[in-house]
Amino acid sequence: MSTDTKPIRKPTQATPANPPITGERVSTTDAIDRALHAAQAKFTAGLSPAGLALAWRDWAVHLANQPARRMDLTRQMFEDAAAISRIALGLDQPSTEPCPDDRRFTHPRWQDMPYSLYKEQFLRSERWWHDATTAIAGVDPAHERIVSFITRQALDAIAPTNFPLLNPEVTQAARDSAGQSVRAGFKNLLQDSAIALRHHTELPLQPGKDVAVTPGTVIYRNALIELIQYTPTTATVRPEPLLIVPAWIMKYYILDLSPQNSLVRYLTEHGYTVFMISWHNPTAADRDLGLDDYRTVGIMAAMDAVSAITGAAKIHAVGYCLGGTLLSMAAAAMARDHDERLASLSLFAAQTDFTEAGELQLFITESQLAFLDDIMWHQGYLDTTQMAGAFQMLRSNDLIWSRMIRRYFIGDPENPNDLMSWNQDATRMPYRMHAEYLRHLFLHNDLAEGRLNAGDHPVAIGDITAPFFVVGTERDHIAPWRSVYKLHLLNHGPLTFVLTSGGHNAGIVSEPGHPHRHFALMTRPTGAPYRAPDEWQRTAPVHEGSWWPEWVKFLAAHSGAPIAPPAIGRADAGYHALGAAPGRYIHEM
Repeated sequence: MSTDTKPIRKPTQATPANPPITGERVSTTDAIDRALHAAQAKFTAGLSPAGLALAWRDWAVHLANQPARRMDLTRQMFEDAAAISRIALGLDQPSTEPCPDDRRFTHPRWQDMPYSLYKEQFLRSERWWHDATTAIAGVDPAHERIVSFITRQALDAIAPTNFPLLNPEVTQAARDSAGQSVRAGFKNLLQDSAIALRHHTELPLQPGKDVAVTPGTVIYRNALIELIQYTPTTATVRPEPLLIVPAWIMKYYILDLSPQNSLVRYLTEHGYTVFMISWHNPTAADRDLGLDDYRTVGIMAAMDAVSAITGAAKIHAVGYCLGGTLLSMAAAAMARDHDERLASLSLFAAQTDFTEAGELQLFITESQLAFLDDIMWHQGYLDTTQMAGAFQMLRSNDLIWSRMIRRYFIGDPENPNDLMSWNQDATRMPYRMHAEYLRHLFLHNDLAEGRLNAGDHPVAIGDITAPFFVVGTERDHIAPWRSVYKLHLLNHGPLTFVLTSGGHNAGIVSEPGHPHRHFALMTRPTGAPYRAPDEWQRTAPVHEGSWWPEWVKFLAAHSGAPIAPPAIGRADAGYHALGAAPGRYIHEM
């Protein structure tokens, strides 16, 4: 097998209705406009100025044409002002409470004056602006999301928690430490500023040393992937190997963190031969890599290697996040082409229908994608900092402001765990692939609606006959579980659905023994009637602990009797041992 690592240049056919997203030559005027948009993005956090303007105009015009709604908002404004005045004069008590997931005001001293007054004023303003920017009749839902989001970002920036003298937790820490918290916070600020100037963050936990340490061997490498085969730890293994397809937006080892919470290690200890794809971190030279290249040069190349090495007739395929979406495309193409190698298909926090794709939909409009295309065209890829910035804005309270308060105002040191360290290890996204992914899936929902091509022909999720094991997480803001659940509408075969506690990452990394974990599970047999997600949640049995053992039971039910483990690699078929795991690609910056 080839181990050539030169960039792949095998463009796939673009949908004619979409703007061209290949590496074609563009006119001088287009190049100027694209360069301008790329420069603008540095000042707009990657948001389209035109898209923002259209959203605000849509909201403002519709609100202007609803005088009764404006009068109601005015009345509410005066009532809030009067209530704040009564509280300030001691004639009334604060009565507004933050949302359950808003942890900014948990310190006990927020109940004391004058801090309770600051809190009340802010929460009433937050409520007023929410009422003013949502449920305005006639406003496009996408525009409403944008206006509400921008308003929320502005309010979060001026919250009293962000100002040291208005935050009782900050002032108490300074008083209790005789000013040492201020000194420690300033030291943290200097350290973080120095790291930012170096444009490179040293990971707290190093892959291959602290994390991603499950023993294994890289047995195949091409320009897009390395394939790791893990060393067996049992005398016998199931004859059906597992191929894990992680997302390429981050490094693969989310599923192989520390030994105690490594899903890979857990599988090998339960008698499975495990293979893992490790994605190449793209550069500008990879700008023309398309979504179908990721399927063919990524998943299908790995599938062929697993088949050749193990000789297995069937393979359990596992996909996480974007990797699960891509795996669904590959499985549908295999079904279309009568490739029957799949023993089962497990999808973790992976969407196949994108009509309710969560908070990321905020950035999915024609205007925003055109702007993003120009940013990526100029660079050849979407940078890690640009992706990280988008995710941070979606959860600015937790990822920006709360961190700033704890680290710079209170002086708390950061003690990152393995999951936090992995979260800093992001990758780039090739221009063509990311543009296709956003347009075909998020914007047009082509996979769910049978318009997405794999090769030269469209694929349908309904063609897949392998049994599904699908996991959604309760607090997932990237792939909301009700969106993941929509697979029930796209395929009518046997499907086991699990809803587990936690978020997009922590809900999946949910090893046995982890405290405060629970999950609900229910299997839908072939041809059973559809059950709506809320009804499913009401009726599915809830279990304490990790869902991993239930998954292993599912795999065992679709596997043969144990046999001797296969050899590592297969030299006579061209799959040589190229080095120890975690391999070369994991270290690409």
